[in-house]
Amino acid sequence: MSRKSVTFSVRGKVQRVGFRFHTAHTALKLGLTGYARNQADGSVEVLACGEEEKINALAEWLRAGPQLARVNSLEQVETQWQELPDFKMY
Repeated sequence: MSRKSVTFSVRGKVQRVGFRFHTAHTALKLGLTGYARNQADGSVEVLACGEEEKINALAEWLRAGPQLARVNSLEQVETQWQELPDFKMY
């Protein structure tokens, strides 16, 4: 089992469309920990920690997002492993 932490930057129409809520719901269903938080520039930052295949599944979901969202770009950077208790929204 390969565990890692990845930070995503999601740009587009991703604030005020339930993006963080749906991201948290999806991440928890996948068994991931981390957070989703709005950024001042209108993007959403997502930290996902867990098994690589589950992070890949979340990345696929982030490319589309929830129904009202419009994702223009998704960047991801692997970061140092973080042991977090759950997935939060900020």
